[in-house]
Amino acid sequence: MDKLPFPNSIIISPKCHFTTLCFVNVRVSNGSLKKKKPKLLHCINLFSSTSVSSIHRFIRGRSVNKGFTGASFVVSKMGGIEGTTAMSDARTGNMIFESILEEGVIRFDCSADDRNAAFPSISFVDPKVRETPLMSIHKVPSYIPTFECVRGQQIVNIELPSGTSFYGTGEVSGQLERTGKRILTWNTDAWGYGPGTTSLYQSHPWVLAVLPSGETLGVLADTTHRCEVDLRQESNIRFISRQSYPVITFGPFPSPIDVLVSLSHAIGTVFMPPKWSLGYHQCRWSYVPDARVREIARTFREKKIPCDVIWMDIDYMNGFRCFTFDKERFPDPESLVEELHKSGFKAIWMLDPGIKNEKGYFAYDSGSEADVWVQTADGRPYVGDVWPGPCVFPDFTQLKARSWWANLVKDFISNGVDGIWNDMNEPAVFKTVTKTMPENNIHRGDPEFGGCQNHSYYHNVYGMLMARSTYEGMKLANGNKRPFVLTRAGFVGSQRYAATWTGDNLSTWEHLQMSIPMVLQLGLSGQPLTGPDIGGFAGNATPRMFGRWMGVGSLFPFCRAHSEADTNDHEPWSFGEECEEVCRLALERRYRLLPHIYTLFYLAHTRGTPVSAPIFFADPKDPELRKLENSFLLGPILIYASTQRDEELDTAHHKLPRGIWLSFDFDDSHPDLPALYLLGGSIIPVGPLYQHVGQADPSDDLTLLIALDENGKAEGLFFEDDGDGYEYSQGGYLLTTYVAELQSSVVTVQVAKTEGNWRRPKRRLHVRILLGKGAMLDAWGSDGEIIQLAMPSETDVSNLVSESEEKYRNRLESAKRIPDVETISGHKGVELSRTPVVLKSGDWELKAVPWIGGRILSMDHIPSGTQWLHSRVEINGYEEYSNREYRSAGCTEEYSVIERDLEQEGESESLRLEGDIGGGLFMERYISLPKDNSKVFRIDSGIVARGVGAGSGGFSRLVCLRVHPMFTLLHPTESYVSFTSLNGSKHELWPESGEQVFEGDLRPKGEWMLVDRCLGLGLVNRFNIDQVHKCMVHWGTGTVNLELWSEERPVSKDSPLKISHEYEVQKIA
Repeated sequence: MDKLPFPNSIIISPKCHFTTLCFVNVRVSNGSLKKKKPKLLHCINLFSSTSVSSIHRFIRGRSVNKGFTGASFVVSKMGGIEGTTAMSDARTGNMIFESILEEGVIRFDCSADDRNAAFPSISFVDPKVRETPLMSIHKVPSYIPTFECVRGQQIVNIELPSGTSFYGTGEVSGQLERTGKRILTWNTDAWGYGPGTTSLYQSHPWVLAVLPSGETLGVLADTTHRCEVDLRQESNIRFISRQSYPVITFGPFPSPIDVLVSLSHAIGTVFMPPKWSLGYHQCRWSYVPDARVREIARTFREKKIPCDVIWMDIDYMNGFRCFTFDKERFPDPESLVEELHKSGFKAIWMLDPGIKNEKGYFAYDSGSEADVWVQTADGRPYVGDVWPGPCVFPDFTQLKARSWWANLVKDFISNGVDGIWNDMNEPAVFKTVTKTMPENNIHRGDPEFGGCQNHSYYHNVYGMLMARSTYEGMKLANGNKRPFVLTRAGFVGSQRYAATWTGDNLSTWEHLQMSIPMVLQLGLSGQPLTGPDIGGFAGNATPRMFGRWMGVGSLFPFCRAHSEADTNDHEPWSFGEECEEVCRLALERRYRLLPHIYTLFYLAHTRGTPVSAPIFFADPKDPELRKLENSFLLGPILIYASTQRDEELDTAHHKLPRGIWLSFDFDDSHPDLPALYLLGGSIIPVGPLYQHVGQADPSDDLTLLIALDENGKAEGLFFEDDGDGYEYSQGGYLLTTYVAELQSSVVTVQVAKTEGNWRRPKRRLHVRILLGKGAMLDAWGSDGEIIQLAMPSETDVSNLVSESEEKYRNRLESAKRIPDVETISGHKGVELSRTPVVLKSGDWELKAVPWIGGRILSMDHIPSGTQWLHSRVEINGYEEYSNREYRSAGCTEEYSVIERDLEQEGESESLRLEGDIGGGLFMERYISLPKDNSKVFRIDSGIVARGVGAGSGGFSRLVCLRVHPMFTLLHPTESYVSFTSLNGSKHELWPESGEQVFEGDLRPKGEWMLVDRCLGLGLVNRFNIDQVHKCMVHWGTGTVNLELWSEERPVSKDSPLKISHEYEVQKIA
């Protein structure tokens, strides 16, 4: 392809259609746009949905022959609307490379032209760094990726040694070690996600690869577009996204920490959080009215349960309008916050991106005047439904929009707002199949982000840019306070502006277990300030589940409990006295450890080190540690949690890494709390117990917990400052390095060095040497002075350890255990905590919940890594009804497991269920995974009469067996249903077709298929056409139902209603 004969790139007007007279914008050297005389161009509307699949991205400075006009165009990547790349032929080969940033960091591109065509980096703190080669480094990389560019897609493969373990990939559910998994980076409102959900709220196209030797390599696909991260092939990383994008590798370095530190040099470190934000947060959708907020605050203090923050969800607003307050529910927010502050609480308030499309509403009027809204393809403000109804959305890719939002935030802060919660910023949009705005919407972005582009380019960074705008607004309001922003959506680099949480999880044991790897994966992807909704957001936790979750959640970097509307109360005291006591003990642990946690965040902010990390960080060479998910490191503290319902502290097996690990507690061990160990060679600072961070004083007693290593030495850091503001960045802090050494049976503890301008406070220092099994040796002195302790004899140490063990056992035996009950009085909603039945064989793994309608929660296709069902525990997924009405009898009753076989003749796995639906009728379901065909699973369902009275002639009421599976659409705009009818007509149904019913000869000829063109897969549903009276397709928001209905009639013992069908996944050409 030839170069353009002129230096500037053409930008086609959004109003161009075929053979249209239009103005052409030309971007000149200073980046501005000038109008030129109209030219007659044969061009297509780049903003139409059809154009995205029919036109390829124009590469800057190159002409691309489209074939249908004979004309050649170029659209600047900085100023035009990008589509997909056109290439005359597929290209393959090794990627070219150059060193950037620092030694060990390599940028790879498919070619020099691809390097020039790549969009600017939004993930890097300084995008210029990615574009600047280090000419002094010429080292050949250890691993060189290969590429394939075809049909506008760039496929990158990196082969690593056998035995490599994969981590990272950002916010992902499921297992910690990611081999065998595949995700799609597309920020998605994923309420009630499961372990197989492939797209959650944030996007991190980043993989941390731990090699068999323990050396570690980090790999970043630096693209904002939808990106497939495929780790299904062992020891192989595969990225697939729209070309052209660079791949950046970090390492291999000796350890995973080295990789994370190097990554932080590129994407930045976490913002320095105010110390109060590291306390406990209590949240609910919603605490209303303001009297309820006061009641919650008062109860925490009365019950002496530590807490620092109370959150206000969306119901504080006037009609869900951002920056407003409901005059009846929250008539005086300033007075409310003043009262909370007096009690030691901070207040955090929610702000969503959707601004109600309503003239007279100040936010809408000022935004319209400033022209800050995201636009549709034809240049009008985009309007989409969210909580307030029709809304417009700020275009945070523009400086003027970010400044407009920041000034609104600045004014909002004057109400006493201490922190801001950015929710729904994927952005989520209601009443649309994609659950977000159209991909051909227009963002008039700043040149440093990529300029004017469609939404498919900016979608994944929308939430991060909103969080940035909110952060900057809080700094405008008060430059002497550190902002605290929590964001749901994010991208690589979001940690510079906001904390995050793991979204709308479920109150299930499975989600409790998943919360540990989810927090760790975000930390391994550069976002350390994160945690789950403790207790689960959706559904009702049981007392034991909530207590266990609080036990481990109190030690996560971000610690917040949150619950959904119409569920039972989820405060620590809501589950009975036993659970309340466990929650109190758990939070008291956190507050004692806050000096250590705050120090870890200072190190994360200044050095890029992790706050929490998987246990294998203690010994990356040990393969047995790499898949452990019930433990994690908090600096040198090892935490072992009991995340299984029947597993208590004293019954769980604790695999310890190499080295010395000494157990400790605060005389608070409990069967439902995690075990704590301190690494030999470590010193951690511990504070006294507070009810909130504001009670702390620098002159308070300081405790050092010390675990000596095999050489009798230990070292640790303690950071302290005002806990807020930026004086620390000007030297207003004290960072102390404490050391301990055993020589001649005497342990000497002293200050080795200090940093910062703060003078050491006058305070007592309590030194505690761990001896093992919780035993400690104590001494007191003054901080800054040398303290010496005489070590007891070996016999005395042995006796101390034995006494400590005895006290520990007595404490566990006398502890009031949390009752193991499924429900407690007063619960609203549905109990979600029981363990699903798992069927796994061949290509499929299924999970069913017999106690709620026998529904199937997940259909995981193992070879493709695809979870097909859209499900919550108590609704959706695969359901069956006994009547034509939606959710009629059969979908909520408790089913009995009649038969559960791991090895049946002809089947590998099978499950037989039945449920009593009243009137002498039972619904039966037999799920089987056949041995003779590992690619399918079968369901045989029926409605049978067993106790129908003789007075009715043995016949039941009218019934209809209605099979109602709800499938998730991973790519809604690229998914459709295909089948051939009995009469030979062919059908291709797309989401915009709505609901359709097929009866008679229009019914599918025994099978139909849900096709996902992006995945290249089709889910085939075959059925006995003689049993199916009609078929229905219903498209929802990101979902589709493919329903099978029997005839409607009475049934008897001899004439049941039955439907037999099966599912199989096939590859689509």
